[in-house]
Amino acid sequence: MQNPEKASLSARVICAAAVLLAAFGAFVGSGVLGGTPIAEAADGRLSADATLLAPGTGAFAIWSFIYTALCVYAIWQLTPAASVSQTQRKLRPLAAASAILNALWIGSVQLGWLGISVLVILILLAVLSRMFMLMRPRIENAAERWITAVTFGPYLGWVSVATVANIAAWLASLGIGEDAAWTTPLAAVLVVVAALIGAATVLYSRGRLGVAMAMTWGIAWIGVGRSDGGLLSAPVSATAFVAAGALFIFSVVATAMWSSRRTSKERVLA
Repeated sequence: MQNPEKASLSARVICAAAVLLAAFGAFVGSGVLGGTPIAEAADGRLSADATLLAPGTGAFAIWSFIYTALCVYAIWQLTPAASVSQTQRKLRPLAAASAILNALWIGSVQLGWLGISVLVILILLAVLSRMFMLMRPRIENAAERWITAVTFGPYLGWVSVATVANIAAWLASLGIGEDAAWTTPLAAVLVVVAALIGAATVLYSRGRLGVAMAMTWGIAWIGVGRSDGGLLSAPVSATAFVAAGALFIFSVVATAMWSSRRTSKERVLA
């Protein structure tokens, strides 16, 4: 049997450096170490009460998890085991690009360029979606499977929700929908659509929970934001809580069914 071709050390080091430096830059740019927090940048357009689709303040705690997972991935992909993975050969440049795009998004928001931030986050969403598609075939190595799933599943899920909130903030900055009656039903519909997309990721990936759980988190925090903040909306809040609960239950049940099916197939093959 032919030995799998190793990824070059330079490719692995470049990926690690890009992810770690971009993650650190994003951490600094977010205002954690001083400066302007994201919620206050761009005239507060991305604050928890800026639009009907803005998640409550506590939702952003998920970034700590995502940054930590990215750093773990950056270090792990340097290992000999990861060097021979053909899946990682495809994921490395996309992982580096995702971290850089995230840092660019923070920079564009800090400069008040909301329109540019929308473009950047849409590209980031496309990159993460491509990574998710590349991860669809079952990875046999357990460590690789868990590290990539735990890192890039929640990353994609949260960015999906953040994209909707970012677009809503940009449109609001242009005065679109200001005081319009249709904004509330539209926001409720978009929350439901987000939950359906989350459910679709579970089916497409055959039971992977990462994306859907992060989307459940984001959608639930939209509900929190519309129920206890400065921009109250009972219809949007109720819709968000129901949608988040339904997505959570569906995801857990669907994942259990896929797991049971795989176990039965393995028993037959044994």
